[in-house]
Amino acid sequence: MKHRSKTQKNKHYSNTPAVFSASGPSVAVCLKKIQSALILHQKGCLSDAEVIYKEVLRIEPYNFDALHLLAAIALQRKQFTEAVHLFERALNISSSTPNPLNNYGLTLSGLHRYEEAVVVYDKVIALKPDFGEAFFNRANALLQLQRFEEAILSYDNAVLHRPNFAQAYYNRANALHNVERFEEAIQSYEKAIMLKPDFVEAYYNCGNVFHKVKRFEEAIAKYEKVIVLQPSYAEAYANHGLSLYELKRYPQALLSYERAKAINPDFVDAWSNSGLALYELHRYDEAIQSYNKAIALNPRYGDAYYNRGNAYLELQRYEEGISSYDKAIELNANVVKSYYNIGNAFRELKQYEDSILNYEKAIALSPNGFYLLGECLHTKMQICSWSSFDNYVHQLIEQIECHEKATTPFPFFAMLDSLLLQKTVAVIYASDKHASTVALPQIPHRAKGSKIRIGYFSADFRNHAVSYLMVELFERHNKDGFEIYAFSYGPNIHDDMRHRLEPVFTKFIDVRTLTDKDIVMLSRSLDIDIAVDLGGYTKDSRTGLFALRAAPIQVSYLGFPGTMGACHSDYLIADHILIPDYNQQFYTEKIAYLPNSYMVNSKRSIADKVMHREDYGLPENGFVFCCFNNNYKITPATFDGWMRILKQVQGSVLWLFEDNAKAAFNLQQEAHLRGVQTERLIFAQRMQYHSEHLVRYRLADLFLDTLPFNAHTTASDALWAGLPVLTCVGESFAGRVAASLLNAIHIPELITSTQQDYESLAIELANNQEKMRNIRQKLEQNRLTTPLFDTELFTQQIEDAYTAMYDRYQVSLPPEHLYINNRD
Repeated sequence: MKHRSKTQKNKHYSNTPAVFSASGPSVAVCLKKIQSALILHQKGCLSDAEVIYKEVLRIEPYNFDALHLLAAIALQRKQFTEAVHLFERALNISSSTPNPLNNYGLTLSGLHRYEEAVVVYDKVIALKPDFGEAFFNRANALLQLQRFEEAILSYDNAVLHRPNFAQAYYNRANALHNVERFEEAIQSYEKAIMLKPDFVEAYYNCGNVFHKVKRFEEAIAKYEKVIVLQPSYAEAYANHGLSLYELKRYPQALLSYERAKAINPDFVDAWSNSGLALYELHRYDEAIQSYNKAIALNPRYGDAYYNRGNAYLELQRYEEGISSYDKAIELNANVVKSYYNIGNAFRELKQYEDSILNYEKAIALSPNGFYLLGECLHTKMQICSWSSFDNYVHQLIEQIECHEKATTPFPFFAMLDSLLLQKTVAVIYASDKHASTVALPQIPHRAKGSKIRIGYFSADFRNHAVSYLMVELFERHNKDGFEIYAFSYGPNIHDDMRHRLEPVFTKFIDVRTLTDKDIVMLSRSLDIDIAVDLGGYTKDSRTGLFALRAAPIQVSYLGFPGTMGACHSDYLIADHILIPDYNQQFYTEKIAYLPNSYMVNSKRSIADKVMHREDYGLPENGFVFCCFNNNYKITPATFDGWMRILKQVQGSVLWLFEDNAKAAFNLQQEAHLRGVQTERLIFAQRMQYHSEHLVRYRLADLFLDTLPFNAHTTASDALWAGLPVLTCVGESFAGRVAASLLNAIHIPELITSTQQDYESLAIELANNQEKMRNIRQKLEQNRLTTPLFDTELFTQQIEDAYTAMYDRYQVSLPPEHLYINNRD
């Protein structure tokens, strides 16, 4: 988002004219007239003085004093052409008098003939080296020529000879500001203010410099002084609002913008910046109205179109957002970001090819940064378009190693199995996302209470994978030892899951409309001891509130399978399969190790419904491999392996989830290229009811996992439904989840460590009915007798982890790796 501020232009002040004696015939008469005219001139009676000067010239056409004083009147009237003519007549008579020569320089400046003016001022200074005002006027001309360093030296001479010259200090500060010598500019503004305590423009421009160097509190103080001295100064209110905005004090910023608009209802920037503040307050409809007003006042205000597009996207009004971004592009405003956000909008509309087209336009303009490369590849992966996959991955690696903003963290899990690069991506993203975070006061140390207060923060307290997994944990928490609070900032959907969840919390709080700061202050007011982030860098996440520190202890869990790369995340809940001790270096958090799987697995309802293979186009007798992972998790290498497996298992098929028709088409084409009949790929549609989706798993024989981004909830669903999962363990957290689940359900024989072993075992199981049958029987036996689906046991273990974190905090120990043991 872009702010626009107004800076007052420099004001240049001229000196008053000086008088010199006349010469020639009728000296006494002319001198007397000159003296009487000068009295009138100094009183401001210019017309009366002008009449007398002209009378003198009729008597003595070459009277120097009459000519240069008549020129001075023309200068005062801004009749610069006439003034130049008169000064030049006078200077032809005498060019060695400093004051008229100085005024001639002012006249040339009035005609924008600054180079000539500088030459004239140099002559003045040669005649009178201590003439402070000539140095001042020379500096002003140099300022107009943007010869800032020379101007500064000339202002230095001006104040050397006139130490109390407030205007010179002010203009000097403006020149210093232009060459980004900000601290010196501030000192010069302060000197001007000391000499002239009611110097409004000095306060205002000093505030602008403070704002530019991000000393926002000091900027605010200067703008407030301007407002006291000149309550009708709309720009001061507007810039006051900008500094408040940067401090994330959005309601106060909005109030300042409103005052600016009250003074000047046509103040375009105030309307636009009001929109920015309203946006941050999640008042998106009002933000759009504010942008619309700015656009009505200035139909070519590109930034307003761009920012309006952002508000439309938040309201999921994607088509209107796209139109607004198109207009911004037409006006050449935020072009790269506009293409990027159009790409995001089309992706939300599942118009993936249009999304890719716009990402590629953005990349063509700006190959590095804005996370463009990663978002474009992620979208290509959503439709399984792999023609440039290796090239994209190579470019990503290069950009990440150069610490550029190549990709957001979550999509990268599916692209490359590298802990080092994943950590680098997370650190880059965290630093960028929270660079402007204004720290809140440290949370005072709290005495130990009778209960530990846990705050769960999520956008997914509804029919969503996170809630399906966690609902029994919430229900089983030990209410004697813990109070649990839900902070919900996702869609306010009152579905079956929401109705089930709300009563189990000590408090369920809908915080959708609150700012990050407001949520943090609410959390602190409730004395939350441990804040658990269930989203991380996923859709609708609010990681900014953790950057502000919502609780003394902050924990990342479940929703984001990797490091947050941020100092505000104290702990990451995991297990020894996910993060062996030797991999701790790739996580900025301390690891809280649970003894079994890190993943809570609430028991899900499975529909009491009989399904048949023929209902889904599956062969009655052939072996059915299955993968219901999202399409973007399928990489070319994974698909290569699957096709080799199909070729080795006669009559087998691969049953895949179809997120979109284009992905299904592309996968069929890829199968054909690898010599596999397209009919052997069968696609499953999304089902309305999760309980029926679980029944559907039972029609398959073996779930084939993906790498580098494993099945997570889908693997848990498959195991709960009784479908064995075959995985190849990777290096990263996201690539080891299925192994964690299989270990907890005591079926480690389905965990392989190489692609060759993965393919060989898949082929062996498909061709060995007895071995396959034994594994299914073992799964059925272990489902309710091993830790994986034992939520009561899991609840005890995660509560032990919370207690260990809390106990360290109580004795003022910093976070450290924690190892939770099974209870006896």
